[in-house]
Amino acid sequence: MFENQPKGLYALALANTGERFGYYTMIAVFALFLRANFGLEPGTAGLIYSSFLGLVYFLPFIGGIMADKFGFGKMVTIGIAVMFLGYLFLSIPLGSGTLAFVCMLSALVFISFGTGLFKGNLQVMVGNLYDSPELQGKRDSAFSIFYMAINIGALFAPTAAVRIKDYAEHTLGYSGNDAYHFSFAVACLSLILSMMIYFAFRSTFKHVEGGERAKAVADTAEELSPADTKARIVALCLVFAVVIFFWMAFHQNGLSLTYFAAEFTERKAEGLQSMPFDVINLFMIIIIVYALFSLFQSKTSKAKGISAVVIAAAVGVLIWKYSSLEGVVDVSAPIFQQFNPFYVVALTPVSMAIFGSLANKGKEPSAPRKIAYGMLIAAAGFCVMLVGSLGLNTPDAQKIAGDAGTFVSPNWLICTYLVLTFGELLLSPMGISFVSKVAPPKYKGMMMGGWFVATAIGNLLVMVGGYLWGSLPLWLVWAVFIVLCLISALFMFSMMKRLEKVA
Repeated sequence: MFENQPKGLYALALANTGERFGYYTMIAVFALFLRANFGLEPGTAGLIYSSFLGLVYFLPFIGGIMADKFGFGKMVTIGIAVMFLGYLFLSIPLGSGTLAFVCMLSALVFISFGTGLFKGNLQVMVGNLYDSPELQGKRDSAFSIFYMAINIGALFAPTAAVRIKDYAEHTLGYSGNDAYHFSFAVACLSLILSMMIYFAFRSTFKHVEGGERAKAVADTAEELSPADTKARIVALCLVFAVVIFFWMAFHQNGLSLTYFAAEFTERKAEGLQSMPFDVINLFMIIIIVYALFSLFQSKTSKAKGISAVVIAAAVGVLIWKYSSLEGVVDVSAPIFQQFNPFYVVALTPVSMAIFGSLANKGKEPSAPRKIAYGMLIAAAGFCVMLVGSLGLNTPDAQKIAGDAGTFVSPNWLICTYLVLTFGELLLSPMGISFVSKVAPPKYKGMMMGGWFVATAIGNLLVMVGGYLWGSLPLWLVWAVFIVLCLISALFMFSMMKRLEKVA
């Protein structure tokens, strides 16, 4: 999994981990902050939330065009500085008046523009590490590792957001609304860490930062006919069209799924049920998964022995944590967002092992086929929510009922995130890898930006979940996303021959 990868991959992945930790810390509580601080209705909060996500994922298209001209490294550096200013503005508590609202919107513009310069271009640089013939075969696994690193940052973000907010509110004495700003301030610190990693290890990837010299090399490295260039761009656009609806459904994790967690999920947990809500327990499980792979793949008895000791230690921590449980644990809505990154990190080696085995047998699905399977699995994830929501109040009725409303076990959401993560692992890292491989050399930045434009459109459509949240039965809300994912999967399968031709 990690063998024979260029050092630049790990440097870029770690730089992205810090940035993503800050972003997901902010996003974990942002929709709730909008409603609490400004008194917004769910639909209005959803509009702002999804518009921000849309900008975050649309602007990499502009950033890609700029990078094709000025260099990827230069845009990444500028982008991280602009993001820092945005998070800094957002972390200042200004109350709930007009000035605070305008400053909040301005901060979102800075964050989204900085992300547009940073996010896509960093991923192009990762792809450029694998342009040489001897590394081409490692491209998919590299993006799986890179994607895993993103989610390591995202794994700890919800816990950081909740714990820091609680500390500011209960220990430092800040009001509930002002306490949110401490969560946003974490992003400032994480971006400083990202900058330090990026510049400390720049020598390992400086050759793929782009610029005029690298652009000239790319112009002569691979000559494509106009017909080939068109075929590749058309194939990429077909993939972009499909992933719109995946992200529309998937990013309900920050909106309607968070609303469900806040309004319909039991707010207390005890005993074994409380274990998943402690991120340390999840981290121990991740350690066990990776140590098990090391145990079976190691070639020396010493390495196997170390792996066995690590497994025993992690299991020991889990046993100790369970034995020391006392009373009940509060279950806050943002904490559910830790399960998706946990599953990504824990399941990535499993996914890579499965596809590695299939590749050795010559049966590994193509990247477009994996994306289609991912859409089917996403539909299955919302089927879990549909079943779990049968018999529950509508959101409007639940609001009136208060504590006398209908509530369900948190396991419904935990299982939903598990299924959705299987779909994500098939779609997102494979899609990024597909773009980096298929994009014409002269348009790599633009095409990677196109992937994010598709994600942006999907994120703009996330607002649909907010507007459906009200008088409709919950099962019908989830059915909308099931149908959209199924239609997208069928479209993808219908275009498969055309897509696999360029893959």
